[in-house]
Amino acid sequence: MTTIIDDVIARLKTWPAWRQQDAADLLEMLEESGTDVYRLSESERAAVREGLESRAVSDEELEALRSRNQT
Repeated sequence: MTTIIDDVIARLKTWPAWRQQDAADLLEMLEESGTDVYRLSESERAAVREGLESRAVSDEELEALRSRNQT
């Protein structure tokens, strides 16, 4: 049975050497970062909440934009 990664690696082997090196570098960075789940700090949680709570446009403005694009 092949996995997704096996399929990607098979295709990767057809890439130019410089591009294969890019892929290897990215994979090494992922490996170095570990496999633990990242836990947000309280300040990061606050920033995420603030971003989710802020609205660039009101619901009415969004609906007007949708209506305008459907005509």
